[in-house]
Amino acid sequence: MSDKIKINLEIGQKHYPLTINREDEEKVRKAAHRVNIRLNAYRSHYTELTMDNIMPMVAYQFSLELLEAETKNDTGPYINKIEELNTLLEDNL
Repeated sequence: MSDKIKINLEIGQKHYPLTINREDEEKVRKAAHRVNIRLNAYRSHYTELTMDNIMPMVAYQFSLELLEAETKNDTGPYINKIEELNTLLEDNL
């Protein structure tokens, strides 16, 4: 049986009730905090925009960062090279 808890997150001055695994609470709250930091930065820079216009910009920025991190952590070429070297070693032994 999983240990679930109910929490309320505030993101962009709105409250969102969530049910999460207890062990994920710190991570979930940290993620919300990062979103709020980004939202506040955009709101202070683009004072004429509404939250409805800022939220997609923040989502886009996080998505772009995630894609860049995935590219940096792409182990596929390394795995292919290791398999190639293993084949060479097996052929020569």
